Amino acid sequence: MRPVLSRWAACLSLLILGLFATSAFAEGAFPDPTGSQAGVAITPAADGKGDPPANTLTNADLYQRIAHNAFSINILWVLIAGFMVMFMQAGFALVETGLCRAKNASHVIMTNFMIYPLACIAFWAYGFALGWGNWYHGPVAPGWYSTLGPGTELLNQGFGLGPEIDPATGRPSGNQVYQYGIFGTTGFFLMGMEDVSVLCLFFFMMLFFDTTATIPTGALAERWSWGNFCLYGLWVALPYCLFAGWVWGGGWLAQSGINWGLGHGAVDFAGSGVVHAMGGAISLAGVLVLGPRTGKYVQGRPQAIPGHNIPMVVLGTFILAFGWFGFNAGSTLAGTDLRISVAVVNTMLASIAGAISAMMTLYAKGMKPDPSMLCNGMLAGLVAVTASCAFISPWAGFVIGMVAGFLVVVSVLFIEDSGIDDPVGAISVHGINGIWGVIALGLFANGKYGAGWNGVTRPEYVERFGSDGVRGLLYGDATQLMAQLLEAGVALLFGFAMAYVMFRLTDRIIPMRVRPEYEQFGLDVPEMGAIAYPDHTVQGQR
Repeated sequence: MRPVLSRWAACLSLLILGLFATSAFAEGAFPDPTGSQAGVAITPAADGKGDPPANTLTNADLYQRIAHNAFSINILWVLIAGFMVMFMQAGFALVETGLCRAKNASHVIMTNFMIYPLACIAFWAYGFALGWGNWYHGPVAPGWYSTLGPGTELLNQGFGLGPEIDPATGRPSGNQVYQYGIFGTTGFFLMGMEDVSVLCLFFFMMLFFDTTATIPTGALAERWSWGNFCLYGLWVALPYCLFAGWVWGGGWLAQSGINWGLGHGAVDFAGSGVVHAMGGAISLAGVLVLGPRTGKYVQGRPQAIPGHNIPMVVLGTFILAFGWFGFNAGSTLAGTDLRISVAVVNTMLASIAGAISAMMTLYAKGMKPDPSMLCNGMLAGLVAVTASCAFISPWAGFVIGMVAGFLVVVSVLFIEDSGIDDPVGAISVHGINGIWGVIALGLFANGKYGAGWNGVTRPEYVERFGSDGVRGLLYGDATQLMAQLLEAGVALLFGFAMAYVMFRLTDRIIPMRVRPEYEQFGLDVPEMGAIAYPDHTVQGQR
């Protein structure tokens, strides 16, 4: 009984002491450790003035502090979302490794591991500069101010075609805003970019690029030589960042609204086209150069080569689905943008719709609900809604996911029957459904969000609809669909052509294909020097 009474006595003493201290502090008995008077809020201050006595802050001081807090919220949100996107790398590693055979597990999972440092080096060296070097001068809404802070004005140099124009007036100027932006020219190795806003943008965008770079590691798995893979990790930033700059860096696809009257130009909120369709196009080029795995086709007919760990695939899918909330909602680049919740809900609905639709499609074809196909259905829904997640109503997010789940099943079967060996279905999940996602925005965007997007302002739409947000065909703007079709076509053609050339060139430096005996008995020991499952006998019949 005594210990209980002692604890109660201690708690009561602390409560009395706390009440006394609070009263004394309010009456000025104890000095304020901040040096401010009682009643003055302790707020983060960027002006270096700390917390002065009450009523001494000017309007300019207050504005600076409010802006500082807004930028703090935005930067913190983007960083947290970036952490979630980085965790998606674990999801990719589990999905791709589980869908491949045990004898290649070390090799497959290490391509997922090493693409992160290799891609980061390439993005740091030249990718960020090409894609975002002129980001600050991209077409923006009237009165736009960078959500991450004024430091992003360092990204202000680029190369383009046509005259340099002032986006606000359309008249010639000397501000590096070209009529047709091609690539940026500042930020190589982040030289001169040591600003918190720029570094936040670099971090987030590098992780998006890493997603694209990871996609082909699954499509080319189980026969891709390690040396050629390392070369790939250093050049893949070139096609990705050029295309990303055209859509996200103020380039000519984003400017198609201003230049050609195509809606708000190419709109791709979180990258169905920039990230996923590009990854699918690169995968297709690599698979065609590399060829199918030994034993995949017998007399021209595809043979099943099951993955070795379905639970690993399911776990990886859930990790990806979790990270995708950061992927999509984080693309607001602003925690103060309340459209975050719309992006999150649409992302969730599309993912579950994709899984359900894949199952229904399998049943309709007289097949059983294959776990790997259901997982790919969920991922396909996520890919498809990525472009439009902030611009659509929830019902549209569900419809987009349903279509994606159907497409991924049909596409996987068609591609396999066509003699194209993609062990994990990456071309179907990311390529086909990335294209569908870009087009879907041109159909379902409801006009409630994105006023001034890519610098497009249309008073006639405000008069007609009450707002001039991004709207698709079903909501009165057929030209937005045209802009989306243009982006989809460029992603496929440019991504495939450039990757095909690069794979052919690097194949001459280090052959893409491993030796036949390596492929037969597994890549873990001859390529990596470490077997994934040393306590188990791994057969290598194929």
